[in-house]
Amino acid sequence: MAVKSVSMRVTMQGHCQADNITDRLRAALEGTQLRAGIVTIFIKHTTASVLIIEDEPGIRADTKAIWERLIPADPQWQHNQRNAGEDNGHSHLRGQLQGQSLTIPFNDGALVLGTWQQVVVLDFDTRARTRELVLQFMGE
Repeated sequence: MAVKSVSMRVTMQGHCQADNITDRLRAALEGTQLRAGIVTIFIKHTTASVLIIEDEPGIRADTKAIWERLIPADPQWQHNQRNAGEDNGHSHLRGQLQGQSLTIPFNDGALVLGTWQQVVVLDFDTRARTRELVLQFMGE
């Protein structure tokens, strides 16, 4: 079994922006020359997540709307109250629920994703940031 790690950077604007990284993930897999195994996609931030969605404009809008309903921005979040100048308490809470990693199998050198499944980075923060991801491929 081989383990290969690849870093990826994504420039994000925050405010529930979604960025589809599926093609970049496929290219990274191809570069490993592994044929079968799993890849773990991990984002190194507490105010962003990685997830699988059917990436189309309606789902992107609905995803933003559901997060606004579930965990709205609020200056009264303790994170904001205890850290002068912070306004992203809700961003941290959203990241906690959505999570920072995914594991996807691959076979015959291709990701095993359903027809409509796409991998996206979802940025919950309140300002633009460059996000760093680690892709760890394990297989043969």
